[in-house]
Amino acid sequence: MTSRPHQEATDAAAPDETASIVRLYAVTDGRTRPRHILSLHTVLGPGRRTPRGLPEESARIVELCSQRRCPLAELAGSLGLPITTVKVLVSDLIDASALRIPAGDALSADGHVQKLMALSAAIKRRHPNAAAKAG
Repeated sequence: MTSRPHQEATDAAAPDETASIVRLYAVTDGRTRPRHILSLHTVLGPGRRTPRGLPEESARIVELCSQRRCPLAELAGSLGLPITTVKVLVSDLIDASALRIPAGDALSADGHVQKLMALSAAIKRRHPNAAAKAG
């Protein structure tokens, strides 16, 4: 007769893991892509206002960034959340003016590329049928 303690432990942990995945899906509304272009090195600071009624994960992100500026990768590590989930939540918080990308940090080489990519994306959204013409 063989006992299977490992199998029982795996079965007991499965509902918690499933609940966590479902929660993250609900918090991000099923989105897997942020509206803003964010790299792992993007540094975030507090915004102008803090919306009320934020989900627990978003409130924690705002709290961490209010204490000191935090890179996106550090936020994901501190919260124990997947980086994609944190990018979606941070993007929402930037839209709500709860977070911002401080101007001084955006002047790095990554910051220039990030700004150009964001500008390009905004122009493409505003003028989807426009085509670039070379000189």
